[in-house]
This record gives sequence, C-alpha cells and structure tokens, in this order.
Amino acid sequence: MDTKTCIADAFAGESQANRKYKSFSEAAADEGYDHVAKLFRATSAAEEIHARRLLRVGGYIGTTVANLEAGMAGELHETNEMYPSFIKIAEAEGRQDALITFEHAMKAEAAHADLYKQALAAVKAGRDFEVKTVYLCPVCGNIEINKTSDRCPICGIPGASFKIIE
Repeated sequence: MDTKTCIADAFAGESQANRKYKSFSEAAADEGYDHVAKLFRATSAAEEIHARRLLRVGGYIGTTVANLEAGMAGELHETNEMYPSFIKIAEAEGRQDALITFEHAMKAEAAHADLYKQALAAVKAGRDFEVKTVYLCPVCGNIEINKTSDRCPICGIPGASFKIIE
C-alpha cells in the first residue's frame, strides 16, 4: 500500500464517520439526549475536518473546471453504473425500502450531473453559473434552480418543502 491509497482509504472512512455521527446526533436529539447529540455533532465536525484535509493533501481538489468535471463523472457513474446494479439486487431481495432509496438517489444524481454540465459550460465561457436560488429536496436530494416544481419530480413531496441553499 502507498500513501495515496492510505489517503483515499482514510478519506472514505472519515467521510462516512462524518455522516454517520451527524445522523447519530439527530437520533440522540430525537430521544432527548441533547448533550450526547452535541458530542456527536462535534465529532461529526471533527471528522469533516479530517476529510477536508485529506482531500487537500491527496491532491483531489483542482480548478473549478476540473472539480466540475470530476463531480459530473462521479454523478454519472452513480446514475449509470452503481445505482442500477444496486436496484437489481434490492429487487431480487425484495427490499422495497432500499429500492426506493436507490431509485431516488439515482434520479437525483442524474439531475446533479446535468447541473454540473450547465455550470461547467458557464465556467468554460468565463462566467459564473447564473442562478438566483438553489433549492434542495430534503427527502431525495433533488436540486432545483430558481424555483421549485409544485411537487418534486423524483419523490413527489410538495415543492414548498424544499430547502433554500445559501
């Protein structure tokens, strides 16, 4: 194993811990353990610090053009390869809960790739991606620009439920 592999493995672990501890904090808060929730939030933030530092030392952060290209490639991989294979497995095992989660994520990833493609075209033309407001569906992760649909086209929740991203 070399240092680059170590960095990649450490980044994966730190990123997963960050999200896991964030979710653990929400569960603790829901159960009324506010101080335990705070501890999990702090640990989640610490894991994020580690992950961000690993991205830098691993050379994974490039120019905006390179980052958009990498982001688009990742989203397309998830849309075209990863989630379709996961969906087949969940169907075969009768895991409707996982199937719905995978389908929602796959469709949202396709939307993300399209938005990255639009942003990439703008940046390559020497301008910023022109948006006033970015909205995020809190259920499926769909992103809509400047306005929301009446209902999320992926999961169907009301557009009024979308969160504004600053």
